[in-house]
Amino acid sequence: MPTPSVIALVAIALVGVASVVIGSLGVRVARSTSDFLVASRTVGAVPNAAAISGEYLSAATFLGIAGLVLREGATALWYPIAFCAGYLALLLFVAAPLRRSGAYTIPDFAEARLHSPRLRRLCTALVLLIGWLYLLPQLQGAGLSLTTLTSLPSWVGVLGAGVLVVLCVVAGGMRSITFVQAFQYWLKLTALTVPALVALALFLGGDRELDRPAAPEFPEATTIDVRTPVELEVVAPTPLEARGEVDGAPVDGPLVWQPGLHGVEAGTELRFEAGTGVPVPAGTPATDREWLEPRSGPLNLLEIYSILVAGIAGTMGLPHVLVRFYTNPDGRAARRTTVVVLALIGGVFVLVTLMGLLSRAFTPQLLVDGRTDGAVLLVPTAALGDGWAGWLLGGLVSAGAAAAFLSTSSGLVVSLAGVLFTDVLKGKLRDFRLAALLSAIVPVAPALLVTRLDLALTVPLVFAVSAATFCPLLVLGVWWRGLTPAGATAGILVGGVLSAIGVGFALAGSVPEGAVGVLLLRPAAVAVPLAFLTMVVVSRATRRAVPMDAEHTLLQLHAPERLGLSRDRLSREPS
Repeated sequence: MPTPSVIALVAIALVGVASVVIGSLGVRVARSTSDFLVASRTVGAVPNAAAISGEYLSAATFLGIAGLVLREGATALWYPIAFCAGYLALLLFVAAPLRRSGAYTIPDFAEARLHSPRLRRLCTALVLLIGWLYLLPQLQGAGLSLTTLTSLPSWVGVLGAGVLVVLCVVAGGMRSITFVQAFQYWLKLTALTVPALVALALFLGGDRELDRPAAPEFPEATTIDVRTPVELEVVAPTPLEARGEVDGAPVDGPLVWQPGLHGVEAGTELRFEAGTGVPVPAGTPATDREWLEPRSGPLNLLEIYSILVAGIAGTMGLPHVLVRFYTNPDGRAARRTTVVVLALIGGVFVLVTLMGLLSRAFTPQLLVDGRTDGAVLLVPTAALGDGWAGWLLGGLVSAGAAAAFLSTSSGLVVSLAGVLFTDVLKGKLRDFRLAALLSAIVPVAPALLVTRLDLALTVPLVFAVSAATFCPLLVLGVWWRGLTPAGATAGILVGGVLSAIGVGFALAGSVPEGAVGVLLLRPAAVAVPLAFLTMVVVSRATRRAVPMDAEHTLLQLHAPERLGLSRDRLSREPS
């Protein structure tokens, strides 16, 4: 096995071992149900912020944002803006009241607020759906990292990530994972900062340019194996050698692509000489100058608005993010935590955006075969060359990638296990470990069987489902006394169905052109307003069903803790 692969494997293995060891420390202090579910609500603002940041900055962030910037250019910057703004909305509308609710899970909050077992069951199903949908790209990100960096098949990464996550979670639940995720955040920050600064220095000291009215160029002779059918665009006559099927005809030898679109089937091998213009996926900026300019037009604006709605509202409804605020001692600490999180994740988003920009200069060949999600992993060796310096820097990035998918996967498994434990199994503490095992196993099969999905496509869809379901429930549940069980249920169903349609079309890979296609892939612009509207209209129509203690509950959510109105809703301890 080549030396770079060995270094990458060692780095990934070290992260896995360190995560399990740190997680095992939680066994010494995790003894009660509260320890496993919310770390007994004793986590301070700064360590909790680091843990939330480690959990939130998933493989989609570490790998996907840079890949989006490489492919889409300036337009892709709306994604990190939306994801950061979501925490500002969380700070303003949800963080402190949610902590004061005394709930352990979103279904627990729903029943505490509206006293509806049916609504609680619906929320339980949604938490599981959102969590498993989000786990799917994390596990596939683990497989992608292993395949990109080594010669091992992707299924090894998927199974390995699943095993490590279960080991971390069952050791000590939320208390263990808090330590692990805080460690993984600082590792991810280091793994991005060092290579980004090194590659930036080499870029500024070289002769590469990113403001030319031409396509990016291959830095050296490059052979690309196309694994999935792709339609590519070139802006100038492009010589190459091909073996396979191109433009609907078999080829085996040299040819010249004229400006326009060209179809390449799976299994085709393409070879380009150094200095040749890089073909780009159809519909993406074909020249560097276009890449630096935000796209305009009605469809692009519609997509941007939907991305912003999904990112901002979706963050407020992500179960694995919300459960973190239950671990704070009080509402004030929850607010402080959110402010620190904004600073921590903002720094990482700046770094991954920079890595995406640098990947356009150092690894443009990824545009051809669609492996743009691997840009961050390959920039170090592309910038420093084939030597120990590049290999070691690549090993550091490998460790950061491992931390990315492990931290988010661990948080997701904890939140899912909490819901299964409190709403389905309803047993003793050993059932929490069984719930953690089930939470991790369910998405493994789809991750192995489904063709690898674009991280930049699947994660925003999960945000859209969250935005169209839990965001309206939480915002109206916290701020409007007129919400009724029927209104909440109807709004969740409307938002859930509309966003689920988009998920189905995306997984099927068949999306029509035009505004309909944009809304299917980015359904939040329609699904979120309709979910809010449905909740309000149905609640107005069923106003007699407003819970009698609604005003008291809202007082509990908004009153300072020193008044003694807050309470924990789960008193069950293990035996």
